[in-house]
Amino acid sequence: MNENINEFLKKNKVEEGNIVEIAEQKGNLMKGTIIPSKENVLALKLENGYNVGISLKKIKSVKKIGSGKTVGKAKTVEIKKNPKLPTISILHTGGTIASRVDYRTGGVYAAFGANDLFAMFPELAKIANFNSRLVTNIMSEDIIFKDYQTIAKAVTEEIKKGVKGIIIGHGTDTLAVTATALTFMFENLPIPVLIVGSQRSSDRGSSDAAMNLTCAANFIAKSNFAGVAICMHHHESDTECAILPACKTRKLHTSRRDAFKAVNDTPIALIEYKTANIKFLKKNYEKSDKSKKFSLKDKFEERTGLLKTHINMQIEAFEFFKKNKYKGFVLEATGIGQAPTNTKKHEKNYETLKKFIKSGGIIALTSQCIFGRVHPTIYTNCRRLANIGIIFCEDMLTETAFIKLAWLLGNYSAEETKKLMAKNLRGEISKRTEITEIETGEN
Repeated sequence: MNENINEFLKKNKVEEGNIVEIAEQKGNLMKGTIIPSKENVLALKLENGYNVGISLKKIKSVKKIGSGKTVGKAKTVEIKKNPKLPTISILHTGGTIASRVDYRTGGVYAAFGANDLFAMFPELAKIANFNSRLVTNIMSEDIIFKDYQTIAKAVTEEIKKGVKGIIIGHGTDTLAVTATALTFMFENLPIPVLIVGSQRSSDRGSSDAAMNLTCAANFIAKSNFAGVAICMHHHESDTECAILPACKTRKLHTSRRDAFKAVNDTPIALIEYKTANIKFLKKNYEKSDKSKKFSLKDKFEERTGLLKTHINMQIEAFEFFKKNKYKGFVLEATGIGQAPTNTKKHEKNYETLKKFIKSGGIIALTSQCIFGRVHPTIYTNCRRLANIGIIFCEDMLTETAFIKLAWLLGNYSAEETKKLMAKNLRGEISKRTEITEIETGEN
Protein backbone atom coordinates (compact mmCIF):
# COMPACT_ATOMS: atom_id res chain seq x y z
CA MET A 1 0.00 0.00 0.00
CA ASN A 2 1.31 3.43 -0.93
CA GLU A 3 2.27 5.80 1.87
CA ASN A 4 0.10 8.94 2.06
CA ILE A 5 1.35 12.45 2.75
CA ASN A 6 0.16 12.55 6.39
CA GLU A 7 1.99 9.34 7.23
CA PHE A 8 5.08 10.63 5.43
CA LEU A 9 5.15 13.92 7.38
CA LYS A 10 4.61 12.16 10.71
CA LYS A 11 7.31 9.59 10.04
CA ASN A 12 9.86 12.25 9.10
CA LYS A 13 8.85 14.58 11.99
CA VAL A 14 8.13 17.56 9.71
CA GLU A 15 5.02 19.61 9.04
CA GLU A 16 3.61 22.28 6.77
CA GLY A 17 5.65 25.46 7.04
CA ASN A 18 8.94 23.69 7.79
CA ILE A 19 11.94 24.49 5.60
CA VAL A 20 13.43 21.18 4.48
CA GLU A 21 16.13 19.70 2.31
CA ILE A 22 14.89 16.83 0.15
CA ALA A 23 17.21 14.19 -1.28
CA GLU A 24 15.72 12.22 -4.16
CA GLN A 25 16.59 8.62 -4.97
CA LYS A 26 18.52 9.79 -8.06
CA GLY A 27 20.67 12.10 -5.93
CA ASN A 28 18.99 15.45 -6.65
CA LEU A 29 18.79 17.89 -3.72
CA MET A 30 16.00 20.44 -3.26
CA LYS A 31 15.38 23.04 -0.58
CA GLY A 32 12.03 24.64 0.12
CA THR A 33 9.06 25.15 2.41
CA ILE A 34 6.47 22.40 2.79
CA ILE A 35 3.08 23.69 1.64
CA PRO A 36 -0.29 21.85 1.64
CA SER A 37 0.21 18.56 -0.19
CA LYS A 38 -2.17 15.90 -1.46
CA GLU A 39 -2.17 12.10 -1.43
CA ASN A 40 1.30 10.75 -2.29
CA VAL A 41 3.01 13.97 -3.40
CA LEU A 42 5.06 16.39 -1.28
CA ALA A 43 4.58 20.01 -2.37
CA LEU A 44 7.43 22.45 -1.82
CA LYS A 45 7.69 26.19 -2.34
CA LEU A 46 11.25 26.65 -3.57
CA GLU A 47 13.50 29.58 -2.67
CA ASN A 48 12.82 31.16 -6.07
CA GLY A 49 9.09 31.35 -5.24
CA TYR A 50 7.93 28.52 -7.52
CA ASN A 51 6.09 25.41 -6.33
CA VAL A 52 7.13 21.85 -7.14
CA GLY A 53 5.52 18.49 -6.41
CA ILE A 54 7.70 15.46 -5.58
CA SER A 55 6.36 11.91 -5.60
CA LEU A 56 6.89 10.31 -2.16
CA LYS A 57 8.30 7.24 -3.92
CA LYS A 58 11.19 9.31 -5.27
CA ILE A 59 12.22 10.79 -1.92
CA LYS A 60 15.24 9.20 -0.23
CA SER A 61 15.50 11.46 2.83
CA VAL A 62 14.06 14.58 4.45
CA LYS A 63 16.06 16.96 6.64
CA LYS A 64 14.40 19.81 8.54
CA ILE A 65 16.56 22.95 8.35
CA GLY A 66 14.14 25.63 9.57
CA SER A 67 10.66 26.51 10.77
CA GLY A 68 9.71 28.91 7.99
CA LYS A 69 8.05 32.27 8.18
CA THR A 70 4.54 33.54 8.08
CA VAL A 71 3.51 36.47 5.96
CA GLY A 72 -0.15 37.12 6.61
CA LYS A 73 -2.62 39.79 5.83
CA ALA A 74 -1.37 43.27 6.53
CA LYS A 75 -3.16 45.33 9.15
CA THR A 76 -5.73 47.71 7.75
CA VAL A 77 -5.13 51.44 7.91
CA GLU A 78 -7.96 53.95 8.20
CA ILE A 79 -7.51 56.76 5.70
CA LYS A 80 -9.83 59.76 5.54
CA LYS A 81 -10.81 60.98 2.10
CA ASN A 82 -9.07 64.12 0.90
CA PRO A 83 -11.51 66.40 -0.99
CA LYS A 84 -8.58 67.94 -2.87
CA LEU A 85 -7.66 64.62 -4.50
CA PRO A 86 -9.42 62.79 -7.38
CA THR A 87 -11.14 59.45 -6.80
CA ILE A 88 -9.92 56.28 -8.48
CA SER A 89 -11.73 52.93 -8.36
CA ILE A 90 -9.75 49.69 -8.16
CA LEU A 91 -11.57 46.58 -9.38
CA HIS A 92 -9.98 43.25 -8.48
CA THR A 93 -10.32 40.16 -10.66
CA GLY A 94 -7.65 37.96 -9.05
CA GLY A 95 -3.93 37.60 -9.63
CA THR A 96 -1.06 38.60 -7.35
CA ILE A 97 -1.35 42.38 -7.54
CA ALA A 98 -2.92 42.63 -4.06
CA SER A 99 -1.80 39.32 -2.57
CA ARG A 100 0.56 38.21 0.16
CA VAL A 101 1.71 34.64 0.67
CA ASP A 102 1.64 32.74 3.95
CA TYR A 103 4.67 30.48 3.60
CA ARG A 104 3.56 28.21 6.42
CA THR A 105 0.45 27.18 4.51
CA GLY A 106 1.22 28.21 0.98
CA GLY A 107 -2.05 30.12 0.98
CA VAL A 108 -2.56 33.57 -0.44
CA TYR A 109 -4.15 36.39 1.50
CA ALA A 110 -5.90 38.81 -0.82
CA ALA A 111 -6.39 42.45 0.17
CA PHE A 112 -9.35 43.90 -1.68
CA GLY A 113 -10.52 46.74 0.56
CA ALA A 114 -9.20 50.29 0.17
CA ASN A 115 -7.83 50.30 3.72
CA ASP A 116 -6.06 46.99 3.06
CA LEU A 117 -4.40 48.50 -0.01
CA PHE A 118 -3.24 51.57 1.92
CA ALA A 119 -1.60 49.25 4.46
CA MET A 120 0.25 47.42 1.69
CA PHE A 121 0.89 50.48 -0.50
CA PRO A 122 0.81 53.59 1.74
CA GLU A 123 2.07 55.84 -1.07
CA LEU A 124 -1.35 55.57 -2.74
CA ALA A 125 -2.95 57.82 -0.10
CA LYS A 126 -0.98 60.80 -1.41
CA ILE A 127 -2.16 60.31 -5.00
CA ALA A 128 -5.94 59.93 -4.82
CA ASN A 129 -8.94 58.72 -2.88
CA PHE A 130 -9.73 55.10 -3.67
CA ASN A 131 -12.75 52.88 -3.95
CA SER A 132 -11.75 49.22 -3.98
CA ARG A 133 -13.82 46.08 -4.47
CA LEU A 134 -13.68 42.51 -5.66
CA VAL A 135 -15.47 41.95 -8.97
CA THR A 136 -14.47 38.35 -9.59
CA ASN A 137 -11.72 36.13 -8.22
CA ILE A 138 -10.42 33.84 -10.92
CA MET A 139 -7.13 32.59 -12.30
CA SER A 140 -6.57 34.56 -15.50
CA GLU A 141 -6.11 31.40 -17.58
CA ASP A 142 -9.65 30.32 -16.58
CA ILE A 143 -11.38 33.48 -17.81
CA ILE A 144 -14.35 33.07 -20.17
CA PHE A 145 -16.37 35.63 -22.14
CA LYS A 146 -18.92 35.88 -19.34
CA ASP A 147 -16.17 37.23 -17.04
CA TYR A 148 -15.54 40.07 -19.49
CA GLN A 149 -19.21 41.00 -19.21
CA THR A 150 -18.94 41.00 -15.41
CA ILE A 151 -15.89 43.27 -15.49
CA ALA A 152 -17.47 45.59 -18.07
CA LYS A 153 -20.60 45.93 -15.94
CA ALA A 154 -18.48 46.89 -12.91
CA VAL A 155 -16.55 49.46 -14.99
CA THR A 156 -19.83 50.97 -16.19
CA GLU A 157 -21.06 51.28 -12.60
CA GLU A 158 -17.89 53.11 -11.55
CA ILE A 159 -18.10 55.48 -14.52
CA LYS A 160 -21.61 56.46 -13.41
CA LYS A 161 -20.19 57.36 -9.98
CA GLY A 162 -18.05 60.03 -11.62
CA VAL A 163 -14.60 58.65 -10.76
CA LYS A 164 -11.46 60.07 -12.41
CA GLY A 165 -10.36 56.65 -13.61
CA ILE A 166 -10.35 52.92 -12.98
CA ILE A 167 -7.58 50.40 -12.27
CA ILE A 168 -8.30 46.72 -12.89
CA GLY A 169 -6.06 44.29 -11.00
CA HIS A 170 -5.55 41.19 -13.15
CA GLY A 171 -3.46 38.03 -13.38
CA THR A 172 -0.69 38.53 -15.92
CA ASP A 173 -1.10 35.44 -18.12
CA THR A 174 -4.15 36.76 -20.02
CA LEU A 175 -3.98 40.38 -18.89
CA ALA A 176 -3.40 41.70 -22.43
CA VAL A 177 -6.29 39.63 -23.78
CA THR A 178 -8.69 41.16 -21.24
CA ALA A 179 -7.43 44.63 -22.14
CA THR A 180 -8.22 43.86 -25.79
CA ALA A 181 -11.70 42.57 -24.97
CA LEU A 182 -12.58 45.66 -22.94
CA THR A 183 -11.27 47.93 -25.69
CA PHE A 184 -13.69 46.46 -28.21
CA MET A 185 -16.61 46.33 -25.75
CA PHE A 186 -16.43 50.04 -24.82
CA GLU A 187 -17.08 52.81 -27.28
CA ASN A 188 -16.27 56.44 -26.43
CA LEU A 189 -14.87 55.55 -23.02
CA PRO A 190 -14.82 58.91 -21.18
CA ILE A 191 -12.12 58.08 -18.60
CA PRO A 192 -8.93 55.98 -18.32
CA VAL A 193 -9.22 52.27 -17.52
CA LEU A 194 -5.79 50.76 -16.80
CA ILE A 195 -5.19 47.02 -16.51
CA VAL A 196 -2.43 46.34 -13.97
CA GLY A 197 -0.76 43.11 -12.91
CA SER A 198 2.16 41.85 -10.88
CA GLN A 199 4.67 39.22 -11.94
CA ARG A 200 5.65 38.58 -8.31
CA SER A 201 3.53 38.66 -5.15
CA SER A 202 3.69 41.81 -3.07
CA ASP A 203 5.47 40.28 -0.06
CA ARG A 204 8.55 39.44 -2.13
CA GLY A 205 11.40 41.91 -2.18
CA SER A 206 11.49 41.81 -5.98
CA SER A 207 7.76 42.44 -6.34
CA ASP A 208 6.58 44.79 -9.06
CA ALA A 209 3.13 45.25 -7.51
CA ALA A 210 3.71 48.54 -5.68
CA MET A 211 5.40 50.26 -8.60
CA ASN A 212 2.87 49.15 -11.22
CA LEU A 213 -0.07 50.18 -9.05
CA THR A 214 1.49 53.51 -8.03
CA CYS A 215 2.41 54.44 -11.59
CA ALA A 216 -1.08 53.56 -12.80
CA ALA A 217 -2.64 55.74 -10.10
CA ASN A 218 -0.33 58.66 -10.86
CA PHE A 219 -0.98 58.38 -14.59
CA ILE A 220 -4.74 58.52 -14.03
CA ALA A 221 -4.51 61.36 -11.51
CA LYS A 222 -2.10 63.54 -13.52
CA SER A 223 -2.99 62.94 -17.19
CA ASN A 224 -5.93 63.57 -19.50
CA PHE A 225 -5.78 60.15 -21.18
CA ALA A 226 -9.00 58.21 -21.83
CA GLY A 227 -9.51 54.62 -22.95
CA VAL A 228 -8.22 51.17 -22.04
CA ALA A 229 -4.46 50.62 -21.62
CA ILE A 230 -1.99 48.43 -19.73
CA CYS A 231 0.41 49.70 -17.06
CA MET A 232 3.43 47.50 -16.32
CA HIS A 233 7.21 47.76 -15.77
CA HIS A 234 9.07 49.22 -18.75
CA HIS A 235 12.45 47.81 -17.62
CA GLU A 236 13.62 45.19 -15.13
CA SER A 237 14.78 48.05 -12.92
CA ASP A 238 12.36 50.08 -10.79
CA THR A 239 12.60 53.29 -12.80
CA GLU A 240 9.51 53.66 -14.96
CA CYS A 241 6.34 52.00 -16.15
CA ALA A 242 4.97 51.93 -19.67
CA ILE A 243 1.39 52.74 -20.58
CA LEU A 244 0.82 50.19 -23.34
CA PRO A 245 -1.81 50.03 -26.12
CA ALA A 246 -4.39 47.39 -25.23
CA CYS A 247 -4.75 45.74 -28.65
CA LYS A 248 -1.04 45.74 -29.56
CA THR A 249 0.56 44.39 -26.38
CA ARG A 250 1.74 40.90 -25.57
CA LYS A 251 3.33 39.13 -22.61
CA LEU A 252 6.71 38.14 -24.08
CA HIS A 253 8.40 36.56 -21.05
CA THR A 254 7.14 34.15 -18.41
CA SER A 255 8.64 35.85 -15.36
CA ARG A 256 10.51 39.11 -16.12
CA ARG A 257 8.96 42.21 -14.61
CA ASP A 258 9.13 43.94 -18.00
CA ALA A 259 7.43 41.03 -19.73
CA PHE A 260 4.81 43.18 -21.47
CA LYS A 261 5.82 44.92 -24.70
CA ALA A 262 4.03 46.71 -27.50
CA VAL A 263 4.25 44.70 -30.74
CA ASN A 264 4.37 46.58 -34.06
CA ASP A 265 3.66 49.67 -31.99
CA THR A 266 5.10 51.86 -29.23
CA PRO A 267 4.00 52.60 -25.66
CA ILE A 268 1.48 55.41 -25.32
CA ALA A 269 3.49 56.99 -22.52
CA LEU A 270 6.19 56.38 -19.91
CA ILE A 271 5.82 57.35 -16.26
CA GLU A 272 8.71 57.68 -13.82
CA TYR A 273 8.16 55.87 -10.55
CA LYS A 274 9.91 58.28 -8.15
CA THR A 275 8.91 61.60 -9.72
CA ALA A 276 5.57 60.62 -11.33
CA ASN A 277 6.75 62.53 -14.42
CA ILE A 278 4.76 61.53 -17.51
CA LYS A 279 6.27 61.47 -21.00
CA PHE A 280 3.78 60.87 -23.81
CA LEU A 281 5.32 59.01 -26.77
CA LYS A 282 2.08 59.31 -28.74
CA LYS A 283 0.56 62.72 -29.28
CA ASN A 284 -2.62 61.46 -30.90
CA TYR A 285 -4.47 59.74 -28.07
CA GLU A 286 -8.03 59.83 -26.75
CA LYS A 287 -8.57 62.40 -24.02
CA SER A 288 -10.89 62.35 -21.00
CA ASP A 289 -14.28 63.81 -21.79
CA LYS A 290 -17.27 62.94 -19.63
CA SER A 291 -19.63 64.42 -22.23
CA LYS A 292 -18.78 61.57 -24.65
CA LYS A 293 -21.70 59.34 -25.63
CA PHE A 294 -20.44 56.20 -23.92
CA SER A 295 -21.83 52.83 -25.02
CA LEU A 296 -21.21 49.17 -24.29
CA LYS A 297 -21.47 46.19 -26.64
CA ASP A 298 -20.67 43.19 -24.47
CA LYS A 299 -21.72 40.11 -26.46
CA PHE A 300 -19.27 37.47 -27.71
CA GLU A 301 -19.86 34.50 -29.98
CA GLU A 302 -18.98 31.33 -28.05
CA ARG A 303 -18.46 29.31 -31.21
CA THR A 304 -15.28 31.14 -32.18
CA GLY A 305 -11.99 29.25 -32.35
CA LEU A 306 -8.27 29.43 -33.01
CA LEU A 307 -6.14 27.04 -35.06
CA LYS A 308 -2.34 27.22 -35.02
CA THR A 309 -0.74 25.77 -38.13
CA HIS A 310 2.23 23.43 -37.80
CA ILE A 311 4.06 20.82 -39.83
CA ASN A 312 2.45 17.42 -40.36
CA MET A 313 -1.09 18.74 -39.77
CA GLN A 314 -3.94 16.27 -40.13
CA ILE A 315 -7.24 16.93 -41.87
CA GLU A 316 -9.18 16.45 -38.61
CA ALA A 317 -7.81 19.73 -37.25
CA PHE A 318 -9.36 21.64 -40.16
CA GLU A 319 -12.62 19.67 -40.11
CA PHE A 320 -13.23 20.33 -36.41
CA PHE A 321 -14.75 23.78 -36.85
CA LYS A 322 -17.39 22.87 -39.45
CA LYS A 323 -18.20 19.60 -37.72
CA ASN A 324 -18.81 21.43 -34.43
CA LYS A 325 -20.77 24.31 -36.02
CA TYR A 326 -18.33 27.12 -35.27
CA LYS A 327 -19.25 30.54 -36.67
CA GLY A 328 -15.62 31.48 -37.28
CA PHE A 329 -12.01 30.92 -36.32
CA VAL A 330 -8.58 32.52 -36.55
CA LEU A 331 -5.99 30.63 -38.57
CA GLU A 332 -2.53 31.41 -37.22
CA ALA A 333 -0.40 30.87 -40.31
CA THR A 334 3.36 30.76 -40.84
CA GLY A 335 5.43 33.68 -42.07
CA ILE A 336 3.60 36.18 -44.20
CA GLY A 337 0.44 34.09 -44.34
CA GLN A 338 1.08 30.51 -45.49
CA ALA A 339 -0.73 27.35 -44.39
CA PRO A 340 -0.29 23.65 -45.27
CA THR A 341 -2.75 23.69 -48.19
CA ASN A 342 -0.55 23.50 -51.29
CA THR A 343 0.64 19.93 -51.95
CA LYS A 344 -1.42 16.99 -53.15
CA LYS A 345 -1.38 15.60 -49.59
CA HIS A 346 -2.71 18.90 -48.21
CA GLU A 347 -5.33 19.59 -50.90
CA LYS A 348 -8.04 18.27 -48.54
CA ASN A 349 -7.06 20.91 -45.99
CA TYR A 350 -7.64 23.60 -48.61
CA GLU A 351 -10.99 22.16 -49.68
CA THR A 352 -12.10 21.95 -46.04
CA LEU A 353 -11.35 25.64 -45.49
CA LYS A 354 -13.23 26.48 -48.69
CA LYS A 355 -16.30 24.48 -47.57
CA PHE A 356 -16.30 26.14 -44.16
CA ILE A 357 -16.41 29.60 -45.76
CA LYS A 358 -19.04 28.54 -48.33
CA SER A 359 -21.25 27.33 -45.46
CA GLY A 360 -21.17 30.83 -43.94
CA GLY A 361 -18.15 30.50 -41.64
CA ILE A 362 -15.53 33.24 -41.31
CA ILE A 363 -11.77 32.65 -41.23
CA ALA A 364 -9.35 35.40 -40.21
CA LEU A 365 -5.62 34.88 -40.78
CA THR A 366 -2.68 36.06 -38.66
CA SER A 367 1.01 35.13 -38.43
CA GLN A 368 2.91 33.07 -35.89
CA CYS A 369 5.67 35.69 -36.15
CA ILE A 370 5.69 38.25 -33.37
CA PHE A 371 6.58 41.24 -35.57
CA GLY A 372 5.56 42.10 -39.12
CA ARG A 373 2.31 41.58 -41.01
CA VAL A 374 0.57 39.08 -43.26
CA HIS A 375 -0.05 39.87 -46.94
CA PRO A 376 -2.52 38.19 -49.33
CA THR A 377 -0.76 38.77 -52.67
CA ILE A 378 3.01 38.42 -52.28
CA TYR A 379 3.07 34.61 -52.68
CA THR A 380 0.86 32.31 -54.73
CA ASN A 381 -0.04 30.18 -51.70
CA CYS A 382 -1.24 33.32 -49.87
CA ARG A 383 -3.33 34.32 -52.88
CA ARG A 384 -4.99 30.89 -52.90
CA LEU A 385 -6.15 31.45 -49.32
CA ALA A 386 -7.33 35.00 -50.00
CA ASN A 387 -9.23 33.84 -53.12
CA ILE A 388 -11.53 31.58 -51.08
CA GLY A 389 -12.44 34.42 -48.74
CA ILE A 390 -9.95 34.14 -45.89
CA ILE A 391 -9.47 37.57 -44.29
CA PHE A 392 -5.83 38.65 -43.90
CA CYS A 393 -5.49 40.63 -40.65
CA GLU A 394 -2.47 42.81 -41.46
CA ASP A 395 -0.28 43.08 -38.30
CA MET A 396 -2.99 42.14 -35.82
CA LEU A 397 -1.86 39.92 -32.95
CA THR A 398 -3.43 36.46 -32.99
CA GLU A 399 -5.08 36.90 -29.57
CA THR A 400 -6.43 40.28 -30.64
CA ALA A 401 -7.86 38.80 -33.85
CA PHE A 402 -9.54 36.02 -31.86
CA ILE A 403 -11.17 38.48 -29.44
CA LYS A 404 -12.17 40.84 -32.25
CA LEU A 405 -13.76 38.05 -34.30
CA ALA A 406 -15.72 36.70 -31.31
CA TRP A 407 -16.87 40.23 -30.42
CA LEU A 408 -17.90 41.11 -33.98
CA LEU A 409 -19.83 37.86 -34.40
CA GLY A 410 -21.57 38.52 -31.09
CA ASN A 411 -22.71 42.03 -32.02
CA TYR A 412 -22.91 42.19 -35.83
CA SER A 413 -24.14 40.13 -38.77
CA ALA A 414 -21.78 37.82 -40.65
CA GLU A 415 -21.55 40.25 -43.57
CA GLU A 416 -20.79 43.19 -41.27
CA THR A 417 -18.20 41.06 -39.45
CA LYS A 418 -16.36 40.32 -42.72
CA LYS A 419 -16.12 44.03 -43.52
CA LEU A 420 -15.14 45.14 -40.01
CA MET A 421 -12.59 42.35 -39.39
CA ALA A 422 -10.09 43.91 -41.79
CA LYS A 423 -10.85 47.47 -40.67
CA ASN A 424 -8.94 49.22 -37.88
CA LEU A 425 -11.47 49.90 -35.10
CA ARG A 426 -9.47 50.28 -31.87
CA GLY A 427 -5.85 50.63 -32.93
CA GLU A 428 -5.46 46.88 -33.53
CA ILE A 429 -4.03 47.40 -37.04
CA SER A 430 -1.03 49.64 -37.77
CA LYS A 431 -0.72 51.49 -41.07
CA ARG A 432 2.83 50.23 -41.54
CA THR A 433 5.50 48.27 -39.70
CA GLU A 434 8.82 50.05 -39.33
CA ILE A 435 12.09 48.05 -39.48
CA THR A 436 13.10 49.42 -36.08
CA GLU A 437 9.95 47.93 -34.57
CA ILE A 438 10.85 44.47 -35.85
CA GLU A 439 14.34 44.72 -34.39
CA THR A 440 13.59 46.21 -30.98
CA GLY A 441 9.86 46.47 -30.45
CA GLU A 442 10.22 50.25 -30.25
CA ASN A 443 10.61 53.20 -32.57
